Amino acid sequence: MTAPTSATDVNQPTLTPAAPTGRRLSLPVLLLLIAGALALTSIVRIITGADGITNVSQMSTALQLAVPIGLAGLGGLWAERAGVVNIGLEGMMIFGTWFGAWAGFQWGPWTGILVGLAGGAIGGLLHALVTVTFNVNHIVSGVAINILALGITRYLAPLAFEGHQGGSAKQSPPVESLGHFTVPGLSDWLRDLNAKGWFFVSDLAGLLGGLVTNVSWLTLIAVALIPGTWYVLWRTPFGLRLRSCGENPIAAESLGVNVYKYKYIAVIISGALAGLGGVFLSIVANPFYLEGQTSGRGYIGLAAMIFGNWMPGGLAIGAGLFGYTDSLNLRGGSENVHALLLLGALLLLIGAIWLAVRKKYVHAVITLIVGAGVFAWYAGTNEVPNQVVSATPYVITLLVLALSAQRLRMPKADGLPYRKGQGK
Repeated sequence: MTAPTSATDVNQPTLTPAAPTGRRLSLPVLLLLIAGALALTSIVRIITGADGITNVSQMSTALQLAVPIGLAGLGGLWAERAGVVNIGLEGMMIFGTWFGAWAGFQWGPWTGILVGLAGGAIGGLLHALVTVTFNVNHIVSGVAINILALGITRYLAPLAFEGHQGGSAKQSPPVESLGHFTVPGLSDWLRDLNAKGWFFVSDLAGLLGGLVTNVSWLTLIAVALIPGTWYVLWRTPFGLRLRSCGENPIAAESLGVNVYKYKYIAVIISGALAGLGGVFLSIVANPFYLEGQTSGRGYIGLAAMIFGNWMPGGLAIGAGLFGYTDSLNLRGGSENVHALLLLGALLLLIGAIWLAVRKKYVHAVITLIVGAGVFAWYAGTNEVPNQVVSATPYVITLLVLALSAQRLRMPKADGLPYRKGQGK
C-alpha cells in the first residue's frame, strides 16, 4: 500500500489530528514566551544576586543532564504514537547503561554506543512481544521490564566487571572518553558577555554559551534526533502509518497497514532510544556503569513526553526544564533554588492575573494565595535545606504535569488492546 501524504488524499485514514485539540502555539509566539521567561529569570538574578542560575557552566551542566531525559522521552513518544504505553523506559535505560559500559571498556566508546542501543532495543522487543502479540496490560509489562532489567544487570555485573582494573560488583571499569568540543572564539565571547551581568543579554549569552561549550559528540546526535523524529513521524508515509496505529488501528488495518509490524518497529525504536539515554549516562555523564545511575530518569523522561503533549518540540522543552532543575544539585544548589522561589512567586502572580482576566476568579485567588506563600518562604529565609534542593527536579515534574494537564491530548488508541481483524 502506498501511504497518503496529504490531507486531501482519498485513501488517508480519517483520524483525529495528532496535535492537541486546543490552540497550538506558533513558533513566533513560543519564542516570545521563552524570551519572556528568560527576561523574568534575569530580573530574579539581578534582584537576588544569584548569578549561577544563568551562567555558562550551569547551562552546560543542564544540557548534559537533559540529554538522557530527552532520549527516554523520545523513546516514549515513538511507542505511544503507535499506541503502546511504555512504562518500561527506565528498564531499557538500565540495559543501555550496562551494555554500553560493558562493551565500551573492552572495545571503545563507539562500540559501547552500538551495543547499548541494542541492549535497549532488546528491552523494547520484549515489551512489544508481551503487549502486542500477547495483549498483556501495557503498564504491567513495563513494570516487569523495569524489574527484569534491574535483576539481570545486578546478576551480570559481578560476572563481567570483577577482576578488571577499576571494576567491582556494582561498577564497571572506566570507559575511554568520546571527547568534547567547544566552538573556538564563540564560546569565550559568550562566556565574557555572560560575566558582565547585563539584563537579559548576559542571561541569553549564558544559555547559548552552554550549547557551544564542552559539548559531547553524543549530545549532538541526541539533539539531531529531535527534528529527525518530527520529520519521520509527521512528514513521511512511514510516519503516517505508524501514527495511524496509535490513533485508530482498525481504520489503519482496513487500509492495508500491518498494525502489528508498525507497533513492533515503534516499540523497538523506543527501547533503542531509551538505551541510548542509558549509554549517555555510563559513557558521557560518567565514564563507567554504576548500579542505580539512571535514578528514575526513565520516568522523568515519560513525564517530559507528557508535558510536551506527545510532540518532539514540547518534549525537548520539558527535558530542558527538568535537566536545568536537576543541575541545581551540582552547582550552587541552595542559593540558586532559593532564588528560584522568587521566580516561582512571580510566575504564580502572573498566573493569577491571567486566570482573573479569563474570569476564573476562584482559581485566581487560590493561585495568588499559593504565590504569596512562596514569596513569604523566600523573604523569610536566606537559603533552603539540602533536602529541598535534591527534591526540586521531582517537585517541578509534578507541578508542571499538574499545570499542563488541561491541554494534554494523548493518541486516541494509546494503551488500548488491539487484535488483528477485530474491526471485521
